[in-house]
Amino acid sequence: MLLEETTRIHASPEDIYRFFEKMDANYEQWHPDHIEFSWIDGDGLEEGAKAYFEERIAGKRQQKTVRFTEIEPDRYIEFRPTSRLVGLLMPSISFTIDPHRDGCILTQRIKIRTGPIGARLNRREFDAVRTHMKEEGENLKSILEAEAVSTS
Repeated sequence: MLLEETTRIHASPEDIYRFFEKMDANYEQWHPDHIEFSWIDGDGLEEGAKAYFEERIAGKRQQKTVRFTEIEPDRYIEFRPTSRLVGLLMPSISFTIDPHRDGCILTQRIKIRTGPIGARLNRREFDAVRTHMKEEGENLKSILEAEAVSTS
């Protein structure tokens, strides 16, 4: 199963990537249900770096430690949970930044390993994650487009 959300943002690939590079400063303003983000190991957004984050989804506190596995500056960011158990169920999360004529298209993807029964049993949780992803996209759009207006 793939949870996917796409947002069109009137900002450059560099601006979007820079937002993710400064996630420790940007995390809480990105979404009201974001609680904490910190770099644990590595020097920021680079392959092999580890980060910890907490957020609320459907009122439940989620805590994850992740390792960044693939980074293409201004194009692609992928990370995986460090917990083997969590990784079995959710092998990766990614952000793809595709240039578009007057900005970019940001695509968030979360890969989930579940069969049809698991998808049906966890439908509310997956719907809450989809809503959270949509809100993250809209919030990022608002933040970056407001910054573009203030700097022009």
